[in-house]
Amino acid sequence: MPSILVLHGPNLNLLGQREPDVYGAITLDDINQQLVEAAAEMGIEISAFQSNQEGALIDALHQAEQNADGVIFNPAGYTHTSVALRDAVAAIEVPVVEVHISNVYAREEFRHKSLLSPVCMGKITGFGWRSYLLALYAFKEIVFE
Repeated sequence: MPSILVLHGPNLNLLGQREPDVYGAITLDDINQQLVEAAAEMGIEISAFQSNQEGALIDALHQAEQNADGVIFNPAGYTHTSVALRDAVAAIEVPVVEVHISNVYAREEFRHKSLLSPVCMGKITGFGWRSYLLALYAFKEIVFE
């Protein structure tokens, strides 16, 4: 059974209470549960990890090489600043889809540039929590077909 690591970056543990006008009312646990249920129907196993620490996210990416067939990654604020996360994504053979809950292009200018996009398989942004679900479908239809 194929497996996907869902990797959540900084401040996403505050979903449901943090800027609900931008991120909605859904919690991180709710997102993870929705993904587990959808993945089970597709015959895919999901594991999820969230950290506010850049190094922990890098470690999770490195471990994904042995433990996952794909990564759905919301690097959150690190998207625009972390060369180290970009290098970690580039260093692994596992395909990574970058996701964002909000439409980063409709927000502040600094959010328009992702350091990770060039080393990811694709990017899904602006569909709320369903950005994660769309990434899951992409893996099922494109990678695991």
